[in-house]
This record gives sequence, C-alpha cells and structure tokens, in this order.
Amino acid sequence: MEANRIGRRTVLRTAGALAATTVVTGCGTLMGSSESRGSGGSKKRLVVSNSGGAYNDALTEAIYEPFAKETGITVTTVNYQSAQIIAQVKQGRPQVDLMDNTLLNFQKMAGLECLEPVDQDRLKSVKGAGIAEHNLPAHAVGKNVWASVMAYRTDSLKRAPKSWADFWNTHSFSGPRSLQSAEADLPELEFALLADGVPLDKLYPLDVDRAFASMSRIRGDVKKFWNTGALPAVLLGRKEVVMTSLWGGRADELIKQGQPVAYQWNGARRMTNGWGIPKGAGNTDAAYQLIDFSLRPEVQAAFAKLSPTGGPVVPAATKLISEDVLATLPTSPQNLKIGFDADAAWWDKNRDAVTKRWQEWADA
Repeated sequence: MEANRIGRRTVLRTAGALAATTVVTGCGTLMGSSESRGSGGSKKRLVVSNSGGAYNDALTEAIYEPFAKETGITVTTVNYQSAQIIAQVKQGRPQVDLMDNTLLNFQKMAGLECLEPVDQDRLKSVKGAGIAEHNLPAHAVGKNVWASVMAYRTDSLKRAPKSWADFWNTHSFSGPRSLQSAEADLPELEFALLADGVPLDKLYPLDVDRAFASMSRIRGDVKKFWNTGALPAVLLGRKEVVMTSLWGGRADELIKQGQPVAYQWNGARRMTNGWGIPKGAGNTDAAYQLIDFSLRPEVQAAFAKLSPTGGPVVPAATKLISEDVLATLPTSPQNLKIGFDADAAWWDKNRDAVTKRWQEWADA
C-alpha cells in the first residue's frame, strides 16, 4: 500500500541520490531476513522490497519463513520506494530481486519499462487457480487484496448506513464525516459516484465531472479530508466524526478496543498488492519460486489470518479460513459481490489530472 507517487521529477531526484550511495544498501532500509544474510551474489538469497511494519511481519511469518524452510533460499527484506527501484533499473543495477507493491504502481513501472514481463508458465499455482484476470496483468502477479470501506459509530446514528448514498444523506444520517485526501492515496471519486446512483458495474471510466459535483454536495459536512492511513480511525475513535472512509482493518482495531464502531462492505473499493520483478534483476529463478509459493491456497490462507490486508486472490484459500476471519476480508465470497475493484489502468492514465483537480477543488 505504497502511498508515494511516481513522477519524472521524483525519479530524477532519486537517481541522483542513488548515485551518491553504495550499491550494497542504496537508499532502502534493511528490515531483516528469514535467515542470516548471505553474500550478495548467492542464488540462495532473495532480496524482496515491501512496505515494512506489521505488513512485513505478517509476510515473514506466513510466506518468507516457510518458503526459506522449504527451499533453503534466504529472504532478505528491504523498504524501497518505487521511485528508488525505477532509478536503480535505469542505472542498470537493480538492488532487489522482487517487489511487493500495488498493481497500480506496477502499471506505472511497466509503462516506464522497469519490470520484467511475467512468464505464467513458470507459476504452477496460477494454472487453474481461478485468479481474476485483472490480478494477472502482463508485468505483475496479484497476491493479496485490501479495501477502503465505510465505517461509522453505532452510538451516534439512529440506524446503520447501508450504502454510500446513506453516507451522502446528511439529513437522515446527520453528523460530521471524513473522506480520504489525495495526499493519502487515490481520491474517492467512486464513492461519490455510487452515492449519486451509478451502479457498481458502470463506474469505469469514471465520470469525473459528475463525481466532483457529488463531492461538492457533501463537502460542508466533511470535517476532515484525512491524509494518513491512521487518521480516520483516530477521528472515529474520538467521536470527532460519525462516519468515515478508511482502509480495511482499521475499524477492526477499534472494535477490538471495545469502541462502538461498525463498518459496511457495500461499495468497498478493492486494491490488489502483488509481485513484480524489476527489469534486470539478478535472481529471477528464486523470485518465481517465491511468487509460486505465495499463491498456494494454504499459504494465501495463512497470510489472510495474520493481516487485514490479506484478502486471498486464490478462491480456494477461502475454504481454509474460518467464517469470522472471512467476514473481515474483501475477497470473501459474500464481500466480493458487493464491492468493486479499482481500475488500475484507468487510474494510471488519469491519476495526475484527477489529483490536480482534487487539490484545486479542495483549496477553493
């Protein structure tokens, strides 16, 4: 769930910074490995970049350590931003063998010719697995799905909101709201369109004019456009807002704390994280082995049990997950029916223009 934007200026700045650093560590942060670090040229050592934190901890327990135990291949993790790896590739010296990032960022990197095309014939776990086509683009492989949902305080509303139309209905569901700022990630135009009556299967291509008109109707009731993933849960927990959009898993944390909070999967926007191999990476054989391992149903299920962002892309994995955990995942059979997948190709093409317009709208 990398929040940074990939732009030409960012890439150029990063390239300059990389030129002044050593090849061993670049600009990334070494987070650890499933075993002791090996020599840089060892084919028994796989360097993987991900976003770190609790996400890395869950990946380590569910994927990296079991993979190392089975194959003898050490997984060393680093925290590089996409722009850093793009700069490394442009210099002809990628310092990671495999990336874990959003399919949207991989869409951008593929356009910059910084990713190897995926040879699906090398992935036994993909064949016949029923992975959705949009999670298998030419230059990446989807691994886990997370979502933005609507959460609300049960003690502040007379009845539970059931849709984004209810979120926009400030008469029947009164109280301050919060929505995501473009500084945090993609502006939530889809929610505005759903509130305005656009069906789930007719969202794309987004009607940007209609979406901003819908956003304008609720703007006076939005107390805060949140710019960090943690903020909406804080606002909800402090009762500063009665409803908010937030990333999946944040509401579960509040509920576990005993807060009077619930959330609604209807109209959830799903995003997929996956694997991408930087162009020129030196250990593609091991990278393919790890990708293949991570898509086994039992491995998918193990990660889903540890992370709220771990919605399996392999349908068979849901049969290995308890009902209480399934209820918290965007790719459970029930939740799949009532949410939608963000169109990475549309957002890659339109993100800059939409973000510029959103900023102008927010500042007006």
